[in-house]
Amino acid sequence: MDRMLDNNNLTMLTDFYELTMANGYLQNGLGDRIAVFDMFFRKVPDNGGFAIMAGVEQLISYLKNLKFMDEDIEFLRGKGFSEDFLDYLRNFKFTCDVWAVPEGTPIFPNEPIVTVKGPVIQAQLLETMILLTINHQSLIATKANRIVRAAKGRPVMEFGSRRAQGYDGAIYGARAAYIGGCIGTACTITEREFNIPALGTMAHSWVQMFDSELEAFNAYARLYPDNCVLLVDTYNVLKSGVPNAIRTFNEVVVPMGYRPKGIRIDSGDITYLSKAARKMLDEAGFPDCKIFASNALDEYIIQDILVQGAQVDVFGVGERLITSRSEPVFGGVYKLAAIIDGDKVIPKIKVSENVEKITNPGFKQVWRLYDRESGKALADVLTNHDEVIDDSKPYEIFHPDFTWKRKTLVNFRARKLLEPIFIKGRCVYESPSLEEIRRYCLEQVDTLWDEVKRFENPHRYYVDLSYPLWETKQKLLAEYSMGKSRH
Repeated sequence: MDRMLDNNNLTMLTDFYELTMANGYLQNGLGDRIAVFDMFFRKVPDNGGFAIMAGVEQLISYLKNLKFMDEDIEFLRGKGFSEDFLDYLRNFKFTCDVWAVPEGTPIFPNEPIVTVKGPVIQAQLLETMILLTINHQSLIATKANRIVRAAKGRPVMEFGSRRAQGYDGAIYGARAAYIGGCIGTACTITEREFNIPALGTMAHSWVQMFDSELEAFNAYARLYPDNCVLLVDTYNVLKSGVPNAIRTFNEVVVPMGYRPKGIRIDSGDITYLSKAARKMLDEAGFPDCKIFASNALDEYIIQDILVQGAQVDVFGVGERLITSRSEPVFGGVYKLAAIIDGDKVIPKIKVSENVEKITNPGFKQVWRLYDRESGKALADVLTNHDEVIDDSKPYEIFHPDFTWKRKTLVNFRARKLLEPIFIKGRCVYESPSLEEIRRYCLEQVDTLWDEVKRFENPHRYYVDLSYPLWETKQKLLAEYSMGKSRH
């Protein structure tokens, strides 16, 4: 569990309109009405084929610590809220059911990734933190996974702490990057908190502090002979940096009984410099010395320089990863999907002139269907919550808009993606270790077809509706259309 969040009450980290609506529900006698809200997103960042779910552990910590403090009540009294609403908040007890897709799972647009069911006054108050937590970490995990895949098996280190948007952006961004496949981070506190390897050697300032580059290299090598990675671009990579590094390796590292770990290039033409440096290191007898590259890298630059033959063994990626600079917003939304009246589910739909903003109504479950022979994911299907997909029988999927596009699946395995996290306010989920989440993520990404994993024009993965759910949606749209036409 997250120690930092466990000791930090964030109940008031909510948009003010959550409180005005909650007060309004109470005043109108609706506070105890059971509602179902879904979090989902509409578009994969960077026009990718999929995103990566992350942030569930932090969401659990937040929900466990929901409590309005005396100072919160006094502050809200000053905002003009009624005393009966303040009494409700003072005695607040979380009683909702929550389901979530496990961290590390590939996720797709328009399918619920978090579902909350409970008194509407409570479910509404959760909106901001659910979105904040899942949006941020899913964004960074998704970007990290793209970069890791571009590196084609070469390790990627997250180096973005100093460029992150705030402390939490650095810490939880590093956590999400690790889930996405990075091997470690420059952010030291994350090793203490999450056991993510903290990595790093020297900056240019170290080299500049000494009278010569060689003296700086020698001093560092004497201190860390077993992990000697030298930054070779402070002055001139090929005329100074690499020759001095080789000299240090020969005169300090090897005599101490060690082999050099590597050199790092942080500027210039990485392709050209890495090729030349590799030749120099090999000729000097250090073919095992790795070449590290950094300097404003992302998946596209990494992909391009590797195509050009760059001799890079390890990548350090900073600002373009930790901020997802190319697309820094994960557009998750939180929408009312149903009202529960006793045993009756009353589906709710949001209709918009923008077709992509029309929601999928009802209390739902998400199923992923895998081919039993290849293990590949074939499609996701949204169903009513109590529906069951029987994978012992053929199952027909169809496009929810272009319904003539149909396919019958056989020999497949069906898996529920939304897992219970809280039942009646009690946590029933034990978060896996971060290492288990990371490993699970890489395994699940491998279940996707290569066409879905393309960076440019990826194949659109099927996210379909079951026939009963599709029928419900069409009925609501027809009712809306008839109602609209009468006004």
